[in-house]
Amino acid sequence: SLNMAETEQELPSSVLGTYDHWDEVYKDEMKGLVEMDDPGTEWFGRSATNRVVRWITKCAELNKHSTILDVGCGNGLLLLALAKQGYTNLVGLDYCQSALDLASAVFKKEGLGHVGSWLQVDLTIGNEEQAIFDVCLDKGTYDAVSLNPEDSNKGRESYIQNMATLMNCSSVFIITSCNWTTSELTSHFGKKFNFIEELPAPTFSFGGKSGKTVSTCVFKKKN
Repeated sequence: SLNMAETEQELPSSVLGTYDHWDEVYKDEMKGLVEMDDPGTEWFGRSATNRVVRWITKCAELNKHSTILDVGCGNGLLLLALAKQGYTNLVGLDYCQSALDLASAVFKKEGLGHVGSWLQVDLTIGNEEQAIFDVCLDKGTYDAVSLNPEDSNKGRESYIQNMATLMNCSSVFIITSCNWTTSELTSHFGKKFNFIEELPAPTFSFGGKSGKTVSTCVFKKKN
């Protein structure tokens, strides 16, 4: 056990931590794609996507054929941004089939169906995928796991364990969170991962304190 509960509070549970909520969201977004050509929300906004894409394009160890997995891919917009940069080995993983249907439709609509593939897996339960990825991405998924009304502490522990099974020691894991700070993420993932760097994000000041709305961190799996 990571003893997370002893060191800090769990987040208050929320509908954002439930399957039914996301299933509904992606069914609605699919309707929006069909009726209005709108694929739905870009989680944490375009700038958060751009920060991740920019880091990947500048990373010397990666190339356009590197295997990139987006965990909790939702509507696929993060992977789509990479596809538009010429990346050809993109995999979206989500526990909602409705999300995967939407992401697949978004890719096909852009004529990029051939560079994306889709897996239905819930990493809070297990991982039977044998594949190892060069890059694993998480933009808001760990946040949603942390809000699960059932047992967020156990869900987070399983998620971290199972995430590690998708990587080897040269893989990178890039996580964007609006609920946890960099130091909290480093503490949560520290058993399995080494912290490499934080991607700079805009800061804001309020009442004499400064802070960031999102944290984006790069980790590598420990040997």
